Amino acid sequence: MLADLRESWWIGAVEIPTRVVLAPMAGVSVQAFRRQGRRFGAGLVCSEMVSCAGIEHRNERTLGYLRVARDEHPLAIQIFGSDPAVMGEAARLVEAAGADIVDINFGCPVRKVTKTGAGATLLEDADHACRIVDAVARAVSLPVSVKMRRGLENGSRACLEVGPRLVGAGAQTLTLHPRSARQMYTGTADHSLTAELVELVDVPVIASGDIVSRAKAQAVLATTGAAAVMVGRAAQGNPWALREIAAGEAGEPSREEVAAELILFVRETERELGERRAASFLKKFYGWYLGRGRFPKPFKQELVQLQTTDEVVDRLLAAAPAAAGLVERLEAELPDPEDEIVLDSMPISIYGGG
Repeated sequence: MLADLRESWWIGAVEIPTRVVLAPMAGVSVQAFRRQGRRFGAGLVCSEMVSCAGIEHRNERTLGYLRVARDEHPLAIQIFGSDPAVMGEAARLVEAAGADIVDINFGCPVRKVTKTGAGATLLEDADHACRIVDAVARAVSLPVSVKMRRGLENGSRACLEVGPRLVGAGAQTLTLHPRSARQMYTGTADHSLTAELVELVDVPVIASGDIVSRAKAQAVLATTGAAAVMVGRAAQGNPWALREIAAGEAGEPSREEVAAELILFVRETERELGERRAASFLKKFYGWYLGRGRFPKPFKQELVQLQTTDEVVDRLLAAAPAAAGLVERLEAELPDPEDEIVLDSMPISIYGGG
């Protein structure tokens, strides 16, 4: 029997309204991305990685990564680091920010993270990984989740040894991306490992990796027994993929719908990051949104060359004038920014990673 992806499930005391989770992705999962994901059917959305070292050392970076809006819930904020005490303190701040779940990253394969003893490196030191989970679980009243890879090396089965121990230390759900850190994003995700992990633990397991369609999501859930699937790269500039996976609503969006969603994303990202940072941050999104044959390639290149977000919006409206009415409707449905929780006194730092 095929799984109903619109069915709710639970992480601890937190109800997740669909079985589709929007992945935490560094350099992607800003608030605008998460809010869009919720609108298109993601039952749970996740922040990008927040560095606990940045919190500890009061790194003067934008606080917007811990800004929580009313329409994001349920929301997991992901933290990474290697010191249990520092991770526990960071988790307290995550709880104060209004998150519903604290997620710990034991999966990032990027060298600048693993060389500090964080991310996927911790899969090779189960004792230390368990100390971190225990410290975080003791520090907060929120459910604690852990995202991990299969291990550092190709063929590793470290996740099957570490996973049950993390649950024993306090993790209330596990997400497995069954590629090795060495693989990065090459090859295919080996979801036979996901099925093995499901049999080993008594908490929900989220299956991550290669979830690009509703058919793939249903096949993975059916063959692994996982509670939910996590969608990552397939949703970059393509929230319609979430709708297709969660609700079975297939079909390409119109040019006006694409332009309207991109315009809203541009405006919301500018509000979050400021004009200067947003103008640079958004450039990679233009190709993601406008690709797949939706707009001519020269048009995508034209947007990348523009200097301000206002110019980008004007050019999109010129290319798809009917998008203006769609944007107006979408903006009217957004909650008041004053409903957000912002920890003004807490500087954080975001490192690259995946």
